Amino acid sequence: MVLRPRLRPAGLGRPDYRWNYAWQRPDIYQQSARELEQAGFDLLIVEDALSLGSPSTLPLRVDSAYGGPKHDPLLLAPYLFGATTHLGVAPTVNAGAYPPYLAARQFATLQHLSSNRFGVNVVTDVKSARRFGLPELSHDAAYDRAEEWLEVVRRLWHSWGSGAYVGDVDSGRFADASRLDAFEHRGEYFTLDGPLNALPFDEGVGDPVIVSPGGSGRGLAFAGHQSDVQLALAPLDASSVRAYRARIHDAAVAEGREPSDIAVLFVIKPEILGSQEEVDRLVRESEHPTDDVLLAVLAAQSSDLETDLTGLDLDRPLPAGVFGQHVSEGTINNLVGRGGSLTSDTVRQIATRKARKGRLADGSGFVGTAVQFADFVEELGDTCDNDGFIINGDLHPVTVHRMLDETVPELRRRGILRTSFGGGGLRANLRDF
Repeated sequence: MVLRPRLRPAGLGRPDYRWNYAWQRPDIYQQSARELEQAGFDLLIVEDALSLGSPSTLPLRVDSAYGGPKHDPLLLAPYLFGATTHLGVAPTVNAGAYPPYLAARQFATLQHLSSNRFGVNVVTDVKSARRFGLPELSHDAAYDRAEEWLEVVRRLWHSWGSGAYVGDVDSGRFADASRLDAFEHRGEYFTLDGPLNALPFDEGVGDPVIVSPGGSGRGLAFAGHQSDVQLALAPLDASSVRAYRARIHDAAVAEGREPSDIAVLFVIKPEILGSQEEVDRLVRESEHPTDDVLLAVLAAQSSDLETDLTGLDLDRPLPAGVFGQHVSEGTINNLVGRGGSLTSDTVRQIATRKARKGRLADGSGFVGTAVQFADFVEELGDTCDNDGFIINGDLHPVTVHRMLDETVPELRRRGILRTSFGGGGLRANLRDF
């Protein structure tokens, strides 16, 4: 199991906020990370958005703190490592925002200091480029830049060749400089020289784990070439899960890799309730959303899409070209929903689908009891050979306990959630259970 949280004023707009956790301090995130490790989670993928977006969406992102402000997840990672022993942490990093030499050095440092528990969630947000004085690239060109960036980062990580580190105390010889790769990289997007001012990674442990999202053809090709974990957005029925996994596996094979080299983890945001009566009540109440509820749904979606949908006519389809080229195909598909149409459905129909809740028990949604959630996890594992799930939610102790208090014991009772960790760090954890 993996958690993918938002780092923002946690609980704002909900009763949780009155627990008075200070979101500006690390304590709330450290407490939550310890609870996730106790629960047997392998990895915490920390979501991020580098900027507050375009001027037109500033009110949507800031007024209710939905899209910002946010802490830098890379700088939060050491606090989380200091509070845990086994949990892996993968901050989200924009490949255009960090020069590859700086990125390689920082990532290597965190891999060493965390005892090999560091990962990187590589994204290609093109709209944030203007914050760094970089040109805004097309969707596919941003992936091309990320490919070059990651290849150079990896070459830097391995610029200390075999035997370069000597560590001979008796002779006082630390390293053999002749085994360092002082390469010169002159690429389309980056110009830099090696070697890296950081030690190689521990023998047998491997590089930091690379995570990537992205549902477009180019995004899936990037995952096939580069990723150890694919953050998968798809309808969570058996046929869709099989089809998505097959696309990732085909992309891996096309790059000369094995399908098993990539863990495909599907994103889910379950609502776990204490009884079937509570489930039925919540689903029933969501069946006929008011216009106010629909506008709240559109406001949240607008923040994620960096596109203001709140002023659109509810009873007309989405205007052609409403989404810029920076908006990912996976995010748009998630908005439209299963069985929906981007071109013919009205805004009301799209928002109504997002507002309505369905039951885990019948496959119509993700509201259910702990037992029903465990049934769902077990079923997809048995029928689709699913690698696991990424649970979306705030990194807030109340949110963590609401989702996990009854769920963890049920999953462990069935033997589908670990009760202990082995050795070897994050990469080993992703493979050993």
